[in-house]
Amino acid sequence: MTAAKKEEYELLVEQAKALVAGESDWIANTANLSALLFNSLNNVNFAGVYRFENGELILGPFQGMPACVHIQMGKGVCGTAAQTEKTQIVPNVHEFQGHIACDSASNSEIVVPIFKDDQLWGVCDFDSTKLDNFDETDKKYLTEIANVIFA
Repeated sequence: MTAAKKEEYELLVEQAKALVAGESDWIANTANLSALLFNSLNNVNFAGVYRFENGELILGPFQGMPACVHIQMGKGVCGTAAQTEKTQIVPNVHEFQGHIACDSASNSEIVVPIFKDDQLWGVCDFDSTKLDNFDETDKKYLTEIANVIFA
């Protein structure tokens, strides 16, 4: 982890906390966080959330090209992250079994589960035009930011 990347993420965490402070509406919070991260992360062409409802993931607020609206549990990177309740870092989405290509410009992806009251609520999804754009540093800080949604 570079010192600069760590500093940038620490600032993003503080900005995320400030954006959601005093606001309980999940749509407002996830919309603002999607915009913040889309405009702050390097090489990102999609930043958004899917909420878990009625046994599937349903598109929520996002920034980027139009996206898939419904994703089945276990399907694609988002559905896998939701089913396993574990962050998925995919260096090359074209090599991921069952990848759902909503935007053909995407080459790598990270999906972070979101929990509310210790239950899966949804996922944060980030796509990149660059191969191998995400790493353990991204996982650490994006998880921290996902946790502020319902703080």
